[in-house]
Amino acid sequence: MAMVASSPGPLLLLDGDLNIVAASTSFSDTFEIDPATAPGRSLSGLGGGEWALPQLQSLLHATASGAAAIEAYEMDLDRPGRPARRLVIHAQRLVYLDLDNLRLLMAVTDVTDARASEKQKDDALRQNLVLLREVRHRVANSLQIIASVLLQNAKKTQSVETRGHLRDAHNRVMSVAALERQLAGSGEAVVELHAYFTSLCDSIGASMITDPDQLSLVVTGAGGVVDSKVSVSLGLIVTELVINALKHAYPDGRRGTIQVDCEFRGPNWVLSVSDDGVGMPTDIRPGLGTSIVQALAKQMGAAVEVAPAHPGTHVAITRTQIALVNGPPDEADEGRAIEDAAAGVAGVAI
Repeated sequence: MAMVASSPGPLLLLDGDLNIVAASTSFSDTFEIDPATAPGRSLSGLGGGEWALPQLQSLLHATASGAAAIEAYEMDLDRPGRPARRLVIHAQRLVYLDLDNLRLLMAVTDVTDARASEKQKDDALRQNLVLLREVRHRVANSLQIIASVLLQNAKKTQSVETRGHLRDAHNRVMSVAALERQLAGSGEAVVELHAYFTSLCDSIGASMITDPDQLSLVVTGAGGVVDSKVSVSLGLIVTELVINALKHAYPDGRRGTIQVDCEFRGPNWVLSVSDDGVGMPTDIRPGLGTSIVQALAKQMGAAVEVAPAHPGTHVAITRTQIALVNGPPDEADEGRAIEDAAAGVAGVAI
């Protein structure tokens, strides 16, 4: 009885009929109950009857019978003229030698302020996500405008070489714009690669393929979900390899299909771009696109393999990571390295 009365938290000792045997001082103070008149009264008769909730009564009776125990029952305590309070109830039957005098110990925790704080945090998080989607949408629109300006300048210029560079820059900008639209639509910080590559290839095909019946771009494989920073590098790699295939694999109106395939299994993945064109010439000098692919692959710890496909060319970017026994690799360091590489190379490419 002394322990119940001196408890720092609101506490009630009840008998088998849910009458109050003892109440802690903190319970009386918190819920404005007269400590002198509380013993002997029923729980449902406290205050203005706000404790007479049928579900609470049923749970307490079940606890008294030994059929259950109240671990964390939440209820709203509504009192006239006072704001509602959110309470968490814990109740347990006490087991001791006096079997004729059943006792329940009921602890009450007021979580109103904590729930309000959580709601504020959730509301702020939802608002931030809405703002982030709006920013990404605006960034995607700005990149679209930049890409359109580049494409218009490419059509106006008389230099074939300059026109090619402007078209390449247009497609690189569009690869980042496609990523921003994907992130704005999903509201998440991760990217589903199959959908992203499909959108990316549609954009490249619209700007570089004049006859879709002659040349086509297809995306295959199960794909995977990766961090948005990693997807920037992968998107730029796909852009460079597809542009290269469209430029060199199908001369003189040759028909064919370029296939982008991605398979992810945890930290290990394979990204490949294949064409059924004329194959890669042996005397071709590596250009900016090749340098971009090599640099991005190196930063992600991946290897680049170029092989004949009979017909055509097959380029595979493979990342194989063996899990360490002592723990996983430092993903934060890896993510920073990829982000820095993507930002640096993208700046050079554009």
